[in-house]
Amino acid sequence: MSSGKYPISSALTSLNTETTEPVVDPSRKIPGKVHHLPPSIWKKMVGEAKSPLDKAVERTRDFFFREQLPGGYWWAELESNTTITSEYIMLFHFLGMVDKIRERKMARYILSKQTEDGSWSIWFGGPGDLSTTIESYFALKLAGYSADHPAMIRARDFILANGGILKARVFTKVFLALFGEYSWMGVPSMPIELMLLPNWAYFNMYELSSWSRATIIPLSVVMSERPVRRLPPSARVQELFVRPPRPTDYTFTKEDGILTWKNFFIGVDHLLKVYESSPLRLFKKKSVTVAEQWILEHQEPSGDWGGIQPAMLNSVLALHCLGYANDHPAVVKGLEALANFCIEDDESLVLQSCVSPVWDTALVLVAMQEAGVPTDHPALVLSAQWLLDLEVRRKGDWQVKSPELEPGGWAFEFLNDWYPDVDDSGFVMLAIKDIKVRDKKHKEQAIKRGISWCLGLQSNNGGWAAFDKNNTKYLLNKIPFADLEALIDPPTADLTGRMLELMGNFNYPKTDKAAVQALEFLKIEQEPEGPWWGRWGVNYIYGTWSVLCGLEAIGEDMSQAYIKKSVNWLKSKQNIDGGWGEVCESYGDRSLMGCGPSTASQTSWALLSLFAAGEASSEAATRGIGYLLATQKQDGTWDEDAFTGTGFPKFFMIKYHIYRNCFPLTALGKYRRLTAEQFK
Repeated sequence: MSSGKYPISSALTSLNTETTEPVVDPSRKIPGKVHHLPPSIWKKMVGEAKSPLDKAVERTRDFFFREQLPGGYWWAELESNTTITSEYIMLFHFLGMVDKIRERKMARYILSKQTEDGSWSIWFGGPGDLSTTIESYFALKLAGYSADHPAMIRARDFILANGGILKARVFTKVFLALFGEYSWMGVPSMPIELMLLPNWAYFNMYELSSWSRATIIPLSVVMSERPVRRLPPSARVQELFVRPPRPTDYTFTKEDGILTWKNFFIGVDHLLKVYESSPLRLFKKKSVTVAEQWILEHQEPSGDWGGIQPAMLNSVLALHCLGYANDHPAVVKGLEALANFCIEDDESLVLQSCVSPVWDTALVLVAMQEAGVPTDHPALVLSAQWLLDLEVRRKGDWQVKSPELEPGGWAFEFLNDWYPDVDDSGFVMLAIKDIKVRDKKHKEQAIKRGISWCLGLQSNNGGWAAFDKNNTKYLLNKIPFADLEALIDPPTADLTGRMLELMGNFNYPKTDKAAVQALEFLKIEQEPEGPWWGRWGVNYIYGTWSVLCGLEAIGEDMSQAYIKKSVNWLKSKQNIDGGWGEVCESYGDRSLMGCGPSTASQTSWALLSLFAAGEASSEAATRGIGYLLATQKQDGTWDEDAFTGTGFPKFFMIKYHIYRNCFPLTALGKYRRLTAEQFK
C-alpha cells in the first residue's frame, strides 16, 4: 500500500475489509455504545453512514446536474494554444475590420500564456514552440505592442535563438506571407489544379484527411492568388529573421541521401514553383471555380466549415481573395461561426479551435449512468433527446469512398453534417442505449443507422479511422506541406477499440467478420511493451483504455497473454501517489510511455482499463481509487492543468476541461458497481 503524497483513505480501505473490530453505531446517540459485528452485517441491520466513495460520486454527480445547460447538453471549454487566437487577430487585420476593444482582450489572453523564457508552448508545461511564439509575437505587434515591450523582447530572444522565421512551420509562414513578412516562394506548393484530379488519382483531395481537405482547399485558393496586405513599419516583424533572407533560404532542406521520398517531393515542389510562376496556367481558372463551389457547398447553415478553426478561417480568407465583400452572407455567416467559438469576459477573449458539445454530452451521460442516476431521470432523458436530435441524416465527404453507405452517426460539434465521426458516433450510442426516451422507436432506428454507418467505415486493414475509410496513403505525410504529419486519417487502435466496445454492447458476436478483422488489427498494433498508442488522447494510457474496454465488450478472453501484458505494463506505470499520468512528450519519446505526474483523467483511464481486464479488486485499482478520492475537491471537481487530449500528435494538443471531472465520475461509479458485493 502506497504511503505517497495522496494516501489511500482509511475509510475506503475499511470498505474492502471484513473485520470484527468494534464498530460504533452512528445511528444511536448512546455515547460509547459498541457492537462487535462485521460492517456488512451491521449495515444490513441498522444502516451506515455514506462511504467516502458514495460521497465522492454524489458530489460529482451533483456538480454535473448543476452544469447541465437548458437544452439538456453539457459543454466545457476546449483549450489549445495561442496560435488559434493569434490567427484571429491576423484575420481581422487582413480583412480590414479590426475591433480594437476585442483585439485588446485577445492580446491580454495571449500575453497571459507567455512562459518565463519568453516563449509560448503548445501544451501546459511544455517546451517553448517556435511557430507558436512567432505567431503570438506577430499578433501582439499587430495589436500595437512595441518591439521594446519587455514581453516582446523576451519572445524575440527566444525566436532568434531557435532559428527565427526560416525555421517556422508551414502555416506560420503562410500567415506571414499574407502580410508580406515572408515570401510566398518559401511556402510549399499546393496547386489549386489538384481540385481537378479524379478520385481515382493517387493524390487527390479525398486522399487527404477530412480536416486537411477542409483546410487545404480554401488555402489553395489563397495560395493561388498570393495576396499581400502591406503593414505599417510598427507592425512588421522583420526583426525575427536571424539575418536578412536570401533566395536560397526559401528552398527546403534535403535529407541525407539521394533516393528518399522527402527529397523526391522537394524536387517536385521545385517543379511546381516553376509551373505556378508561369503565365500559362491553363486550368487555374477552372480549378478556382471548382474550389469556390466546393467551399460554398461545404458551408454549414450555421456558417461553419468542417467544425474547426483552420477550415473556417481559411474559407473566409479564400472568399475574400475571390472578391467576396465583408458583408457578403457567406462571409458574415463564417465570421459569426468563428465568433461563436469565442470565450469572452471583461478582461480577455480566446478563440477555441473547435467546440465539443456532442462529445462532452455523451461522456457525461455515460458517467451519470455509472454514478447510478436512473435511466428515466428527466435530466438524462433530456440529454439523450438532445443527442438524438443531432443525428446526421445527410451524406458527407465520407460517401466518396463509401458511395453505397447510408448516412447516420453524430458529429463532434453542434452542427457539422459534412463530417460526422466514428468516435463520437460510437460514444453517443453507448451513452443513449439504456436511456428511456419518449420515442423508443426513434432511438432504436437512430442507433441502427449509426451502427451501420460506423461498421461501413471499417478500413481494409480491419481498423477504424475518425472520418474516412482507407485514408492510408502515408506517403502524403512526406510532402513539404505536411510538416504537421497529419495529412491523412489512418485507422488507429483507440478508435478500433471503441468500435469493438460498440459492437459488444449491442450484442454483436466476437465471430462477426468486422470483429475478427478488428481483433487482428489490434494485435498487430500492440506495442512491444504491451500498451496501445493513443491517437486522440495522451497517449498510451488513453489507447490502452479504449482497446481493453473494446476487448472486454466483444467477449475476448481477458486472461490471454497479450492482454495480461498490457495490464502488467499499466500497473508498472502507476505513480507512488496511486495515480497515473503521461506527458505529451511521449508522442516523440517512447521512453516516456505512460510516464508523468498523476492526473485525474489519465488515472481514470487506467482504472477503467483495469476494470475491463477484471482487475477491479486489485491493489492497483484500490490505490487508483484512493488517489481520486484524495484529490477531489469539495464541489465534486478535480484540478488538472495537463493537456490530455490530442489534435495532432506532437504538434497540436488539447485540454478538454470536462475530462478531469467526467472520467473520474465514470471510474468511481463503475468501481462502486463492480465491487458492490464487498460493500454489502
